[in-house]
Amino acid sequence: MRVSVSWLREYVDLPADLPTGDLEQALVDLGIEVDSVADLRENVTGSLVVGEVLEIEELTGFKKPIRFVRVDVGAANGTGEPQEIVCGARNFAVGDRVVVILPGGVLPGGFAIGARKTYGRVSNGMICSARELGIGDDHAGILVLPEDSPAKPGDDARPVVGLDEVVLELDITPDRGYALSLRGLARELSHAFGVPFRDPALAPAPGGTAEPAYPVQVRDTVGCDRFAARMVRGVDPAAPTPAWMQRRLTTAGIRSISLPVDITNYVMLELGQPMHAFDADRIAGPLVVRRAEAGEKLTTLDGVTRVLAAEDMVICDDTGPISLAAVMGGETSEVVPETTNVLFEAAHWDPVMVGRTARRHKLFSEAAKRWERGVDPALPLVALERAVRLLTEYGGGTVGDEILDIDNVRPRTPITLPADLPTRRIGVDYPPARVVALLEQVGCTVAQGADRLAEDPGAVGVASGAGVALTVTPPTWRPDLTDPADLVEEVVRLDGYDRVPSVLPVAPAGRGLTWQQRRRRTVAQALADRGYVEVLAHPFVSPELPDLLGLPADDPRRPAVRLANPLSDEEPLLRTTLLGPLLGVLKRNLGRGHRDLALYEIGAVFHPRPGAGSPPAMGVDRRPTDAEFAAADAVVPDQPRHVAAVLAGEIELSGWWGAGRAAGWADAVEAGRTVLTAAGVPQDRIEVRAAEYAPWHPGRCAELVVDGAVVGHAGELHPTVVAALELPRRTSAMELNLDLLPAPPVLPAPEVSGFPPALIDVALVVDENVPAAQVQRALTEGAGHLLEDVRLFDVYTSEQLGAGRKSLAYKLTFRAPDRTLTVEEAVAARDAAVAVAAERFGATLRGA
Repeated sequence: MRVSVSWLREYVDLPADLPTGDLEQALVDLGIEVDSVADLRENVTGSLVVGEVLEIEELTGFKKPIRFVRVDVGAANGTGEPQEIVCGARNFAVGDRVVVILPGGVLPGGFAIGARKTYGRVSNGMICSARELGIGDDHAGILVLPEDSPAKPGDDARPVVGLDEVVLELDITPDRGYALSLRGLARELSHAFGVPFRDPALAPAPGGTAEPAYPVQVRDTVGCDRFAARMVRGVDPAAPTPAWMQRRLTTAGIRSISLPVDITNYVMLELGQPMHAFDADRIAGPLVVRRAEAGEKLTTLDGVTRVLAAEDMVICDDTGPISLAAVMGGETSEVVPETTNVLFEAAHWDPVMVGRTARRHKLFSEAAKRWERGVDPALPLVALERAVRLLTEYGGGTVGDEILDIDNVRPRTPITLPADLPTRRIGVDYPPARVVALLEQVGCTVAQGADRLAEDPGAVGVASGAGVALTVTPPTWRPDLTDPADLVEEVVRLDGYDRVPSVLPVAPAGRGLTWQQRRRRTVAQALADRGYVEVLAHPFVSPELPDLLGLPADDPRRPAVRLANPLSDEEPLLRTTLLGPLLGVLKRNLGRGHRDLALYEIGAVFHPRPGAGSPPAMGVDRRPTDAEFAAADAVVPDQPRHVAAVLAGEIELSGWWGAGRAAGWADAVEAGRTVLTAAGVPQDRIEVRAAEYAPWHPGRCAELVVDGAVVGHAGELHPTVVAALELPRRTSAMELNLDLLPAPPVLPAPEVSGFPPALIDVALVVDENVPAAQVQRALTEGAGHLLEDVRLFDVYTSEQLGAGRKSLAYKLTFRAPDRTLTVEEAVAARDAAVAVAAERFGATLRGA
């Protein structure tokens, strides 16, 4: 939100010599984030003057329309002669007054202005737009001053366009909707500086009448609990918006449209009450406020035809929806240049409904921004009174005596606050009287316990607040105050965050990381050591993902948890596998020009519990009971921790040193073995065997087994999956369930032998479908305790071995801890190992 300090001063008596730094710090201390404080007087240097257009010559022969303009700038140029300027804008005419910067001036961003030849003419200066001056975002044309502006040619244009202002740009948090108005900001600053505040909402406003300003029926009092309207007839359609109002709207970043519409925007900025102006002559029949029917259509003011959802609120006439309530009006009833009868509407809408509607239609208007944060339900009649008075003052017309006010607003629920709760929660002494005073500053009404404080503030227990309960009714403009904790936060905020000492809590003695935490770190480090890059993908997926991954209809990964309020309607589900989001990250990086990728992620997946209903409602005023915890836990989805990796491109890069090697299914399998080893699973408990499991290629998929239980899969992705996801051919992946792995055993210290090893190579011929890992396991079991290490170093096939046969060559390392092995002992151990492999797989020594 952008706001000028001079406008704020109309409602709060800020010190006349207040430095901008002190103002910024005060806002920060109040919990309002300040994006910038801009002194517009420093934005433009040099001669910035008012000019009157005397002549316009249209230049032809160029790709775009160009005008050669003579402008009267008085004596500002030193000669009194008209200033000749080349300009491409077309939204001004002879007689208009514009803003001119003369040669030697500098616009925001360091844009220096000089006399230069362009389009065959010499341009001595520049006619400026609002964006070029840094006072708005409108760049469609140059800034034309209102007809009623008293400025004369040659006058300094800074005060005319608001460049003599100090402008605050604030970032208002979602819980502080009241601060999106001059009224709310002025009240906050009055607390900070201890100065008087003049609440514009206290202006007298007449109440509703028996005869409504226009017939209206509200069918949904939950979505709209208050609807008010007033009529102004006989407005001059040509009446311009006064210059001072245009200037303030421009400073706030809002484009001037017409007098009635500008008034609604001005009142919204001033009071915080969004409004809408209808052309009463373009409304057909009575108005109805209701929920939309699914599939209804409405063309909004931005020219977009929108298909409505059943949750949207609309204002309808006999023709159907004419306004998307609280978000944006419709084209059929908007104020047009011929409008003479204006119906002002001010209502109070459900913030949740507005927020969902704005996101559904991707329509984040200034009104919707305020509604979803909460608006004061007491404002509609005050806002209407302010709007009709401004319209009749500057546009003429007659205000109707009839006032519509359909009021179904429920009174605020009082909050019981122990007077010593702020002290107990924050650790700073807040006397009960101070707590009451601060809450009353916020606008709360404090009763009951406060009476006892007033009667005897020194009574035992009263001084500390112990045993004193305050009954606090929040003001209508603070819908965020619903619990005692909210009131405690207000006490701390207004008393000053700087009074809260920074004291580090004493950390209790701990046992360090759990074995699950150590496992996750070890696994992550092991994959990183092998060249994989960790990513953190969003856990949200689309309903089409199971089909893209080719999961069977009965696959347990198909059922998914649906989010009640997803960030995107295209991805409303929680992932049941890491591969979907991880492959999305892979695709995104491929699209950015990366070709050789090895990525991994460790994270939770979410499996819905069968028959789980809705969680029980639990407040924050007390600790939930064990039964409530159990009921809530019963609907929480299972969240096992998985690890997944994906590979594409070259795993060994090619270059001047030679050819590289493309990543394949074996690398994915090896990544799985790396995870199991890092997780502390002994090699003799790991088994890798062929499997068929989506989304992997059925002929290039392995399942990883620990102690007979399948813990994951690895291999090359199925070609149809690769094509559906637009990934490179041979893309490979691995995914394991870390929670299925057994706790790592307590390993004994390794025995280091000083005796030399005996190295023996064996090449075994087996059927080609026998897994090499199973042969290695057989060699390990047969060799006995003398075997120190076994490693596969060659796989060989040829016609000499026979069809369907392959040779597996292993390097065996034998060593004894207490002696040097003899040749006979090493050979005997080798023969025992080969014998077990021969018994299980029919293995024969190659060449034997």
